[in-house]
Amino acid sequence: MTVSELLDEAVARLEKAHVSFGHGTTTVLDEAVWLLLHALRLPLDSLNDHLADVPNAAKVKSFRALVARRISTRKPAAYLLKEAWLGEHRFYVDERVIVPRSFIAEWMQPRRWDRSTLIFGHPDRQAVKSALDLCTGSGCLAVLMALMFPEAHVDGADISPDALDVAKRNVLDYSLGRRVRLVRSDLFAGLKGRTYDLIVSNPPYVKAASMKTLPPEYRAEPALALASGRDGLDHTRVILRSAHAHLNPGGMLVVEIGHNRRALERAFPRLPFAWPETSSGPGYVFTLRREELES
Repeated sequence: MTVSELLDEAVARLEKAHVSFGHGTTTVLDEAVWLLLHALRLPLDSLNDHLADVPNAAKVKSFRALVARRISTRKPAAYLLKEAWLGEHRFYVDERVIVPRSFIAEWMQPRRWDRSTLIFGHPDRQAVKSALDLCTGSGCLAVLMALMFPEAHVDGADISPDALDVAKRNVLDYSLGRRVRLVRSDLFAGLKGRTYDLIVSNPPYVKAASMKTLPPEYRAEPALALASGRDGLDHTRVILRSAHAHLNPGGMLVVEIGHNRRALERAFPRLPFAWPETSSGPGYVFTLRREELES
């Protein structure tokens, strides 16, 4: 069979099984392409160059087994492949961490650096000397911040020691051990006295009712990294109460909140949230300067 025929076969199998997406891919075709290119050991951007190829029997068997595992386990492909991608950056992941996916990461890709620094409250990348990735999980945003801001020392904080073990691997993979420090902390509790020019966070924000109806792929992830109380804002409330004390003058807070904009604005009517544009539109990430936060 050709690569094109194998791809069609996998799409049909995944569609019939009604698997869910959202962990690096959003369509059945993208998911099948990712699995196929991984099994064939080909770069992710090389599909069109290989559609007419005829893989050997061993690679075909490996690919079909991978698709079968995806269907039978209902685990995200990222867990099966031990990798996740944010733009052009690859990260190691396993079941100890949520699969990284973040609108914040969209502004941390090299092709967007010159245009995105204003979102983080600074006119140029050299201006950020200290940064925090709160709820760092796999460490992906901490790594991306260290790459984006070459003068910055970055803290990556998480309550989960298992997550910090995964984050350590990613920090070392990018040779950033001297600039990225990992800290076990329940939000800001373990960061007393530390202040930053920039704080970003993609905290848990799934509300209780939604947690009960998540597809199996999402239930395979640590609930600790998803659930945030009745309205999905338990963690964000703590962040908003505490961030002022951890930001330097002129510093910026950037937080992702999923679909909770309306509830957040009702809960904090006096805060002048800014909602930068994302690939899904505004309303998923807010920014606030230190001076706009209640002290």
